[in-house]
Amino acid sequence: MLRPALFLDRDGVINVDRGYVHRVDDFEFMPGIFSLVRGCRRLGYRIIVVTNQAGIGRGYYSEQQFQALSAWMQTRFRAEAAEVDAVYHCPHHPEHGIGIYRQDSHDRKPKPGMLLKAAKDWSLDLSRSVLLGDRASDIRAALAAGVPHRFLYRSNDPPEDAIAVAEFDEVIQQLQLLS
Repeated sequence: MLRPALFLDRDGVINVDRGYVHRVDDFEFMPGIFSLVRGCRRLGYRIIVVTNQAGIGRGYYSEQQFQALSAWMQTRFRAEAAEVDAVYHCPHHPEHGIGIYRQDSHDRKPKPGMLLKAAKDWSLDLSRSVLLGDRASDIRAALAAGVPHRFLYRSNDPPEDAIAVAEFDEVIQQLQLLS
């Protein structure tokens, strides 16, 4: 049976965006993120992180550093009874990538590649899924993937195809109305 997913951007949604975060010492969870994930899991959502990581492509940090930080992050979520099912990332950048990382990838948001891969890997029902991001590129990726419920976190100027939310509780309230 297909399940819906809560797709989460990482920097600016899961953690404070300090620019190219790749070390545990620089990672600060956003207030309320664990409660959001627990609430969505209770509603039957898979939790999938989809994150552009051009810092890899720019040579600021390695794939191994990103993977180590992601493993640590997932361990912290598990410790909070708020398990994240998977983390998808795109290390490419079409202009600023170095070597193999300089490419226009189908995975780089605003393109839908990461969401479509996750849907295939996890048997997700995109028509009942949700994306929570902090940039218009997140919203456009969800729109391109057929994700109907799109939330833009802490934005005063959301696109008309997204709902602006200032607190994670607002997302849970909206999802409860859909259930």
